[in-house]
Amino acid sequence: MESILKPLRDGESVLDLSPRSTVSGGVEDVYGEDHATEDQLVTPWTFSVASGYSLLRDPQYNKGLAFTEKERDAHYLRGLLPPTIISQKLQEKQLIHNIRQYQVPLQKYIAMMELQARFSIHHIFHEMNERLFYKLLVDNVEELLPIVYTPVVGEACQKYGSIFKRPQGLFISLKEKGKILEVLKNWPEKSIQVIVVTDGERILGLGDLGCQGMGIPVGKLALYTALGGVRPSACLPITIDVGTNNEKLLNDEFYIGLRQKRATGQEYSELLHEFMTAVKQNYGEKVLIQFEDFANHNAFELLAKYGTTHLVFNDDIQGTASVVLAGVVAALKLIGGTLADHTFLFLGAGEAGTGIAELIALETSKQTKKPIEETRKKIWLVDSKGLIVSSRKHSLQHFKKPWAHEHEPVDTLLEAVKVIKPTVLVGSSGVGKTFTKEVIEALSSINEKPLILALSNPTSQSECTAEEAYQWSEGRAIFASGSPFDPIEYKGKVYYSGQANNAYIFPGFGLGLVISGAIRVHDDMLLAASEALAKLVTEENYEKGLIYPPFSDIRTISANIAADVAAKAYELGLATRLPRPQNLVKYAESCMYTPVYRNYR
Repeated sequence: MESILKPLRDGESVLDLSPRSTVSGGVEDVYGEDHATEDQLVTPWTFSVASGYSLLRDPQYNKGLAFTEKERDAHYLRGLLPPTIISQKLQEKQLIHNIRQYQVPLQKYIAMMELQARFSIHHIFHEMNERLFYKLLVDNVEELLPIVYTPVVGEACQKYGSIFKRPQGLFISLKEKGKILEVLKNWPEKSIQVIVVTDGERILGLGDLGCQGMGIPVGKLALYTALGGVRPSACLPITIDVGTNNEKLLNDEFYIGLRQKRATGQEYSELLHEFMTAVKQNYGEKVLIQFEDFANHNAFELLAKYGTTHLVFNDDIQGTASVVLAGVVAALKLIGGTLADHTFLFLGAGEAGTGIAELIALETSKQTKKPIEETRKKIWLVDSKGLIVSSRKHSLQHFKKPWAHEHEPVDTLLEAVKVIKPTVLVGSSGVGKTFTKEVIEALSSINEKPLILALSNPTSQSECTAEEAYQWSEGRAIFASGSPFDPIEYKGKVYYSGQANNAYIFPGFGLGLVISGAIRVHDDMLLAASEALAKLVTEENYEKGLIYPPFSDIRTISANIAADVAAKAYELGLATRLPRPQNLVKYAESCMYTPVYRNYR
């Protein structure tokens, strides 16, 4: 039984507490009560005698000063608010003005998270207002995306212990072993469709942040809602705390996680297996579990182990690969040729690097009808020990072995550029300033228009800046990065760099899985997402040197990606939501959560 705000359906009384039925295949089945139009009348509390103060404290239903005279009378709000009534639009204008006054990005992050906060004992008119948070983010996505996600979320994770005020997700630690199902049942929302989970071992390029990695699932799911339209109540951020090897955190009196070294081996595997089993038992097999910022060895193992039994997705491996492939495909209009004509050199051979390389090889194989073993041969990877070559194969981790080609050993990236002669240089190393002046000059001497992708986050870890890429290539580079850079002026011309941000892909990808009722993720779905994104780059974007469309169009982008991913799920027989909608783009758009205020009875 539920006692939270519900839209009234025909024949349903205000006090109806019975479980809600849904229409299979319809919008209500996917998004239920949160898919509400602006003029929809709802009752904010099942029991009409509920306190108005409680209504103001609940971020899902609070409208602050936007409550009408009628609503204030009906829900005991008289005296709890000043007499003025202002619109959501005016609230949004006031908030964005207030946020812009902060000089420190972390202060902006904290202000946004205060607005989103799900559980709180305080309020100031429009503080803790979920719909206003998402409306603000949707309408100002290019400005606020770097605040709620990379690069600022990295700093927020580093300082999470000192800024933590209230829970925004579930913390599952070794203390909960044997009781994880009970812990999941403690979460107040029961209809979960997307879970983002981390163990905090490899947060962005910042390393092991333990329990403080919770900022990542919270940030990712905020984007699932704002950019992909997945309703907030269907999203669940989870951090699995198995300890940390970060001595600074272990010695920090304000650290909020387990004070022990990381569990490994059987103890780690058993906890994760219990978690995966409990999630499926509690939420069913159509819940999407997105792995986020796990260390390489665990990331690949978890994806391989549960990819055949659960709906799982690793954004570091698969999401990054999909967004980079989209950028490369789009860039072909600027640099010429087909995928098969180009030679790729990666700095970094971890989750992101090998994931991107594999998806490029897969797409090339699809286009040329050649076996993937053949298409891998034009993709080279450099790790901390130099170029990955066949003579090193015996000592390589399993995920690096497919990239060990026949070649003499090469120790440095600069040497590798000179001998491999790549047309595309990709950075996924997590180490800043590694695309040096010498490297970019060498690449530019080989190519008229070198494609440079400096993907590592946050900004401090980027392999090079936009300014360096354009200056050292004499303005000839096509450049994109993981974190955003401002436009650069060089010799009187303004250069715009694209952001190869996973946020282009995962919100729409997840929405596509949800609306189709997919039960497994397939590589062809990732290719479909990449192709959908690449097709949305316009001539106007190309004229500016951009290989990604603007984030201001992100909801349209997400709907198109969702439609193509869903179409592929139906084609592969992995979709369960039947019958298939005729127009998947319109269906995706109709399912997207809209953060406008609702009118209350």
